[in-house]
Amino acid sequence: MRLFSLGLVLAALAVAAPAAQAQSSPAQRHLVYFRDKTGTPYSVAQPQAFLSARSVQRRTRQGIAVLPRDLPVTPAYATQVRNTTGVRLLYTSRWFNAAVVECDAAALARLQALPFVRSATTLNRPAPAPVPAPPVAQQAAPAAARTAATAADYGLGYWQAQMLGAVSMHNAGYRGEGMQIAVFDAGFPGADQMAAFASLRQEGRLLSTFDFVDKDRGVFEKNYHGTLTLSTLAANQPGYFVGTAPKASYHLCITEDVSSEHPVEEANWLIAAEYADSLGVDVISSSLGYTTFDPPSTDHTYSELNGRTAIASRAATVAARVGMLVFNSAGNDGGGSWQYIGAPADADSVLTVGAVDSLLVRGGFSSIGPTADGRIKPDLSARGVLAYGLAPSNGILQGNGTSYACPILAGMGAGFWQANPTLTAQQVRQYLRSSGTQASNPDNLVGYGVPNFVRAYNLANPGAPLAAGAPRNPADELGVFPNPAGSALTLQLPEAFRRQALRVTVRDSRGALVSEQRLPAPGQEHVPLQLPALRAGAYTCTVEAGGQARTVRFVRQ
Repeated sequence: MRLFSLGLVLAALAVAAPAAQAQSSPAQRHLVYFRDKTGTPYSVAQPQAFLSARSVQRRTRQGIAVLPRDLPVTPAYATQVRNTTGVRLLYTSRWFNAAVVECDAAALARLQALPFVRSATTLNRPAPAPVPAPPVAQQAAPAAARTAATAADYGLGYWQAQMLGAVSMHNAGYRGEGMQIAVFDAGFPGADQMAAFASLRQEGRLLSTFDFVDKDRGVFEKNYHGTLTLSTLAANQPGYFVGTAPKASYHLCITEDVSSEHPVEEANWLIAAEYADSLGVDVISSSLGYTTFDPPSTDHTYSELNGRTAIASRAATVAARVGMLVFNSAGNDGGGSWQYIGAPADADSVLTVGAVDSLLVRGGFSSIGPTADGRIKPDLSARGVLAYGLAPSNGILQGNGTSYACPILAGMGAGFWQANPTLTAQQVRQYLRSSGTQASNPDNLVGYGVPNFVRAYNLANPGAPLAAGAPRNPADELGVFPNPAGSALTLQLPEAFRRQALRVTVRDSRGALVSEQRLPAPGQEHVPLQLPALRAGAYTCTVEAGGQARTVRFVRQ
């Protein structure tokens, strides 16, 4: 994997590994494919047994059926794999009908002799202990010039957000509220303490964490490339630095092991995507990519970059097909002998993001297309030349890389979908591409160009266009107070909702319905809301009236 930030030399933290037991050959990780899902107790008719309510709701909203592909691995198969001598079962994959295991050659042979095992692929080779890189000297950028109120609010994040129309998006009332974004990266040290993420933590919008390399929930460690990419999305420190989706909710996933480079990291990407799917995530932002590997693993060839060969590309394609909006960095090989995008940037239906500078000129390092089967890549481009992000110290860093461009655009995409909740993920993808600066003449350098929220919004809403920079009328906003909430909650209704019958629903952070009420037209601004006893956590409240809907998030202490 190339951590797609060129301007920074990111430090990799060494992770102590448990002592290995003596074996006839070194233990390696393998992807073991099963022949079928015979004997499964699961059914596509009862997806709630293996998918969250929010995941099922996301599919239903987009008209996406639950397929046999979505069923978990047959439990009896997993049990037999787990009980095979010398085998450590790490993960199972619903989409691939497979398991990620760790074992030596003799144990692998025992697995392959099982009647339900179809084949196996080796994912990694034992690597030497990583040598920690020297600490990176973090130099804070100069303070932003306070030339306008909006610029001062965003700090040095202003121009990269403004380029995409994200400032207008925020002014219109769309900052990612109610949207869930999964960030796949190599580590997020400092994110549990940085001031820029204080509201993310305090408002209960950091919904989950998982390290798919070490199989634990500790992610505030290792390589701070993930902290950097997360900041371009989720930072919310007005007057210093604000990202493009500062009010969205987040799942932080480590899929990348910077100590070595093998296809096991693509398998981690696959398992993380299934995890995100099961939780009901809306958007995946992945600043990762794979082309070459450490010996003796075999590099990808250009002919394999067809969206149907690499593990991560196949996983990303399924992620898009189950209704998630997937953004992935194009890569930073545009100036070298390889030039082309990697995996999963070659995947169909994925929004592959290239890098441009402040004048919308492609960065020479930004990887190019087409895919091996002739599709245009990248799809879109965003600021990735001299872009800004935050280090674990909360200091501002500037650098080059499609790692910046991808999350900056993913945040705008989340806000656009929030503003147009009836669209499918693929319709969102199409509107964003149609809003690009060269939508009528896309190429394999910057794709459809640089998209813009206002242009995309107006394409999706031709009867009610949004003026560039026009703030949303506060009287059109839904509010709740107090927030955080105690035992009582009061709605503050938009004017248009006060003279109509209301349907009020409350869902927890997983998307499960906890309350549904129908109220007569209140005729007033403030309405006390009767709720059942709620556990501490984050909730969303949606009020529907006359074909309109507004959603607001609150926290129960």
